[in-house]
Amino acid sequence: MPSRLHFAEEDFLSCRFAVSPLWETQDAVRTLRRPERHAYHARWLRRVAPALERLDLTPLWLLMPRSGHTPDWLSPPPIGPAARFEEEIAAVRAADPEAAREDTATSLADTPGALTSARGRAWLADPARMIQELADLVEEAWHVLVAPDWPRLRALLEADVAFHSRRLAEVGLGGLLPEINRRFGWHAGTLTVEYRGEHERRLDGRGLVLMPSVFVWPDVVSTFEPPWQPTLVYPARGIGGLWADPAEGTPDALARLLGCGRAAVLAALDEPAGTTALAHRLRLAPSSVSAHLTTLREAGLLVSRRYGHQVLYERTPLGIALAAGGGAAQSAEGAGSPAR
Repeated sequence: MPSRLHFAEEDFLSCRFAVSPLWETQDAVRTLRRPERHAYHARWLRRVAPALERLDLTPLWLLMPRSGHTPDWLSPPPIGPAARFEEEIAAVRAADPEAAREDTATSLADTPGALTSARGRAWLADPARMIQELADLVEEAWHVLVAPDWPRLRALLEADVAFHSRRLAEVGLGGLLPEINRRFGWHAGTLTVEYRGEHERRLDGRGLVLMPSVFVWPDVVSTFEPPWQPTLVYPARGIGGLWADPAEGTPDALARLLGCGRAAVLAALDEPAGTTALAHRLRLAPSSVSAHLTTLREAGLLVSRRYGHQVLYERTPLGIALAAGGGAAQSAEGAGSPAR
């Protein structure tokens, strides 16, 4: 059954995008529960497999029913595009114990036997201790599963926000939402989400938070229940190439034309990215990446613009044609000698 969010005029002024390392950690944990559904993350799954021998995620999985409620206190409303994990986990630790107890009981009831299990009874008997235990486990999961790759993940998520912010300016909210995901529909100021569960809510000036995620694919996640901030989490653009080895995305002809370093940088910019993220992704020194970006921009292959705390680079039409390889790259190759 669909869920519906009804927008008033003031809600259009309160819609915003967010990026959340905390939510990304929760979705990474959920991915590990059902790895067979997440082919895009096969390389990441293989890489983190050894870490799971020392990381017991069973308590968190108990609160992630296949179909049902995950406690909202474990995923408080996202702060914004520049949120830090330390800020977000502090909000989890500050959860009200009695509210967390009620929220957790609702989640446990959606998993057969969980509510009366030894762990479930212990949590509900001492919710303050439950908050501490689960917050500690989420923090450990962040450091083991997500933090090592966070520069790469954050770059992809911020690129998604930048792209959809431009589309919002071009087509408006009613045009953007169906573009973001096929499950989102829009008609006469009402957002319809085709997914599990049924909710009806008027936003009453709170607006909607739109949040891209790497690990939520192929699903969408919604938080509509009062008093929580209405939030939609959707798969980010470009996750298909997220875990690819840098060399795999660089056409040979482009490398011969531009040199390996500059070619790798140009090929990696399927989505806008900054210097630090590119350096992490390509395993190059930031100073080298910065020099390559400057050269590519001066050659008319890239443009740059400031987004929040960083400068993002993206390909121009000429840069797109060259990165695509084929005839465009081959023609350009004959025009001069390779750059070193």
